[in-house]
Amino acid sequence: MPIFKYKGFTKQGSEITGSIEASNLNEALLKVRSEGIYPSDIADSQSKLKKGFFARSNNALFLENFTRQLSILLIAEVPLRDAIQSISYENKSYYRDILVCIKDRISEGASLYRALQDFKNIFPDYYISMIQAGEQVGNLPDVTKRLADYIENQNRIKSRVYTAMTYPLLMIIICSIVLSFLFTFVIPKIVKVFSETKSSLPFITEVLIALSNLFVNYWWLMLIIVISAYISVREILKKQRLLLDRILLKIPGNLLQSLYYSRFTRTLAFLLEGGIPLLKALDISAHSTGNKELEKRVFQAKEKVSEGQRLSASLQGLPPFLLQLISIGEKSGKLTESLKKAADSYDMEFNRRITRAIAVLEPLLIVIMGAIVFFIVLAVLLPIFQLNQLIK
Repeated sequence: MPIFKYKGFTKQGSEITGSIEASNLNEALLKVRSEGIYPSDIADSQSKLKKGFFARSNNALFLENFTRQLSILLIAEVPLRDAIQSISYENKSYYRDILVCIKDRISEGASLYRALQDFKNIFPDYYISMIQAGEQVGNLPDVTKRLADYIENQNRIKSRVYTAMTYPLLMIIICSIVLSFLFTFVIPKIVKVFSETKSSLPFITEVLIALSNLFVNYWWLMLIIVISAYISVREILKKQRLLLDRILLKIPGNLLQSLYYSRFTRTLAFLLEGGIPLLKALDISAHSTGNKELEKRVFQAKEKVSEGQRLSASLQGLPPFLLQLISIGEKSGKLTESLKKAADSYDMEFNRRITRAIAVLEPLLIVIMGAIVFFIVLAVLLPIFQLNQLIK
């Protein structure tokens, strides 16, 4: 429910400020007036903050730092309100405003998980559910510590993926810029000499001249084609996301397969260990996979589990290795431990595959760039050799 901040005056004429929970502005006004306060200004305190955060696409670092600091302070037996107030001083702008709002809600008697629900664009469902479970059993310091460990592990994996993508992307961008400069400014001056000779040129040189003319005269058309292709591919991938994710799960040895299964098993184990019921844990962990097809299969399994089937028998299309581990965990009563082992195994497999992919990709990019340079040099040198022969 939204929180409204208000300014006003009491019956005695003294100025007062505060906040109140209401479903809409009219209800907030009625509640404030019922307390004997004459409001001069009242507004939804959350809407502006949410818009600001919506514009910020990455809140992972804030979430990691906030959770780690909160766990340390709670373990040191600092009161929750004081802990959040202290952390708010470490942040700036929207993040600080968010924490101040949360602190105010707690001061008014709200639980932490209810205060976090106002900012679901910052705090994911699994996070709020774990906080709720921790507050219910009175084990919030331990829960925040485990949350911090989990978030750090997920951020470490994301960082690994981004690092792997950065090198090839940077190489492609640099290569594109260099080639565009060569074909637009350098090569036209070189091939102009060959064109003026009016002698027959090698095929490879004619290709080079044609490419150079394309860059010089039709660069705007090439730019339009590239942008249109990017937008078209992005829209196709968005509309056919389920089909693409289904293909990714079927391709054996796929790099992303290990990442999907690692996310699912790690999140499910984490939620079950935190006391979240299996059905709710399945619902939350399904959204964490990053693969629509796997998400669909987990939801189907959830329905079967709700009807009384075992989890290992309900999950369809998952690797036999994973299903066997889940089955063993169910029989031994150690499902969480089995899921953790599976997650560790998939993490190691993902690291091996991404290391192998980088090891192959780096020399491959160098070979491709070398081939392009060889093509340009050969196209320039062949007519020079041909001219020398004519002079002799």
